[in-house]
Amino acid sequence: MHLADMETKVLTQGRVGAKRQRRKMRMTENTATTMNATMNTASAAGTAAAATTGAAAAATASAAITGVAATASATAPQAPRTVAGQAPRAVAGQAQREVVAARTTQGLQTQDLILIAVLLAAGAVLKLTVGSFFASFGMKPNFIIAMYCLAIILTRPSVGQSAVIGLLAGLVCQLPMLNATPGLNIVSELLGAVVCGLLVRIPMNIGGKADVNPFVNTFVSTFVSGASFALMAIYINVISNPNSETTVAAALVAYVLIVLGTATFNAILNQVLVPLMRKVLKR
Repeated sequence: MHLADMETKVLTQGRVGAKRQRRKMRMTENTATTMNATMNTASAAGTAAAATTGAAAAATASAAITGVAATASATAPQAPRTVAGQAPRAVAGQAQREVVAARTTQGLQTQDLILIAVLLAAGAVLKLTVGSFFASFGMKPNFIIAMYCLAIILTRPSVGQSAVIGLLAGLVCQLPMLNATPGLNIVSELLGAVVCGLLVRIPMNIGGKADVNPFVNTFVSTFVSGASFALMAIYINVISNPNSETTVAAALVAYVLIVLGTATFNAILNQVLVPLMRKVLKR
């Protein structure tokens, strides 16, 4: 009996030891599993953090590159744009206005002065030759007016410069062969040139195409110059001259015919010459 109890006790102790051993093994396995899960979680978190950091760095670099490109685009000189469908005539008109504005700002150039001198000389020749056939009561058609109006229309000077051109034309008219009444043309041509210098800045287009400024401008300027000359000539040669056999009415009729005829001729002449001269001179 004693031996049987001892065997039973030994078996019981062996079973208890085996159970304890199995528990220790289970605890060890659980600990290892927990450690592996923790390591996997940490590794995943590290990978995600690295991916997030890389994406943020890439976004920052992209934003920086975009900012540099935008700055370079803003500071780089841009080529002039051309509006699609813009009419060539409108472009040419804009270019002509810019050229006119630049010329007005810079004033008269050397080529402008040469052109004015040539035109005044041509007007003197016309007055001496053609105008002599229509002289009446100390007055003859003055084609110098047409030439200085042509010069003002082509060069587009300021009003003050136009007045100087008128004074020069008046001085040219003081040549004995060109004027039967000295001194009057200085005043009349000054007035005509100032009127021309004012009217040249007023657009006068018919239907947006035909420019009638040369015709209207030259006609009005010639009429102002001729009318002022006629009034002064009538006062000097008729009213102030007791020996004059001409009546004021007869002188007025003669002067009106000459002034209107000269104004019409000058206006038609310049309306024809201005487009041609602009093409030749590229103005």
